[in-house]
Amino acid sequence: MKALCYAGPRTIHYETVADARLEDDDDIVVRMEACGICGSDLHIYHGQPFPGNETPCFSVGHEAIGEVMEAGKGVRRFKPGDRVMLSASVGCGACRNCLAGHVQACTSGPMRIYGIGRGLAGCQAEAIRVPAADCNAAPMPEGISVDQAIMLTDNLPTAWLGCINAKIHPGDTVAVVGLGSIGLMAVESAFVFGASRVFAIDPIAERRQIAASLGAIPLEPTTALAEIQEATSGQMAHSAIEAVGLDATIKLAIGLVAKCGTVSVVGAGISAISEFPFRELLIRNLDFRAGLCSAQEHWESLVPLIQQERLHPERFVTHAFALNQGEEAYRIFDARLDGALKIVMTP
Repeated sequence: MKALCYAGPRTIHYETVADARLEDDDDIVVRMEACGICGSDLHIYHGQPFPGNETPCFSVGHEAIGEVMEAGKGVRRFKPGDRVMLSASVGCGACRNCLAGHVQACTSGPMRIYGIGRGLAGCQAEAIRVPAADCNAAPMPEGISVDQAIMLTDNLPTAWLGCINAKIHPGDTVAVVGLGSIGLMAVESAFVFGASRVFAIDPIAERRQIAASLGAIPLEPTTALAEIQEATSGQMAHSAIEAVGLDATIKLAIGLVAKCGTVSVVGAGISAISEFPFRELLIRNLDFRAGLCSAQEHWESLVPLIQQERLHPERFVTHAFALNQGEEAYRIFDARLDGALKIVMTP
């Protein structure tokens, strides 16, 4: 079968790889219908180190939907022909936490993610092996489009987790730092949580304009601190959601919140803060929360919100490519060309 493979910094190749196959009784093999490129895929693309990707030539990607081709004899929920969406986060499927959907707290080992290295093969491929499928996949919900389902595999649950960890209460003022697809969905989600004002911060004017169309107040990073201070009469935001994961944006998010406020970091960049600002958190009584998302934990909440048209994740899908155009898709996504926010690929 064909797949997109990391071959070195800024080098993605469309290559022939071993066919996806059942390895355990609880596996399914899914024929990919659509897959997405995530902002965190760019960290691999740039050559940043992760456990397991010390050497190149492994398939990439962790967002996909498709049709079940084969099901192991231990699989209860799925049969060949079923359409499914996959969770980017993969747990054992047997422990108490995984059964509750909280695979980040899997007691059988660390949560796994497709396409990070030589562990689980990536989802940017013609077919995907899904381990512990009853836990790590779900039937395609009624009335959910392909683009919406791709967003449900990772990006939208991550944005939702950012809002949960930000502890947003009705009437709160919220700052969102970083307006990629996750940050923009955090803006939309913050209003669903009841925020009265959302400040949306990004250096790219086009992205700020999109945030403004959602009802947010767009700000440039260089002036955000002063403008929020003025707009709130010095009180600052009740909480901040950081959706980049870099030192500068994390420090900015910390600076934007009020005393006793909350900073929620869901950006999956490679932060290297050598001196964590613990004293500032201590003196200002800040609640600092960071974490990766167990996507399947949030599907029960998010699917109805999409069906009721209270959330619109599909509006952030900007480009479509065929899988064999993956090298060009990565180039455009990395360079943020033509307003690229979210790229979906099909076989």
